[in-house]
Amino acid sequence: MVDVGAKPVTRRVARAAGRIAMNRATLELVRSGSARKGDVLGIARIAAIQAAKRTAELIPLAHPLMLTHIAVDFSFPADSSALAIEVTVETRERTGVEMEALTAVAAGLLTVYDMCKAVDRGMRIGEMRLVEKQGGRSGHYVGE
Repeated sequence: MVDVGAKPVTRRVARAAGRIAMNRATLELVRSGSARKGDVLGIARIAAIQAAKRTAELIPLAHPLMLTHIAVDFSFPADSSALAIEVTVETRERTGVEMEALTAVAAGLLTVYDMCKAVDRGMRIGEMRLVEKQGGRSGHYVGE
């Protein structure tokens, strides 16, 4: 692990996003809340939050962090048959929360896949990326 002991404690925020493409019928099940396994978005939100909190257990050499805020938002982009997720994670620590935000996105999307795979095994997870990062020595980053 990188030694962050000498770094100052500052506010750190990261936003990450991703998408899962699926058949229109599957998307409608998710949107309407009528998927056979239950509330896909509600369960995926909990999975994303849980994953952010447990990132240090999943990603080797990641620092365990005390997270102060996690927000998970879903949207249905009009230009595709996909579900988009965006996760914002915040802390006051000596290191950033990019990995927590990205891990949360991955877990949220994988949960959607798991809950819908019985009706659509061809779903495609993609476009996972860091959208924005604030705080720390490297400053403010905004992705394209």
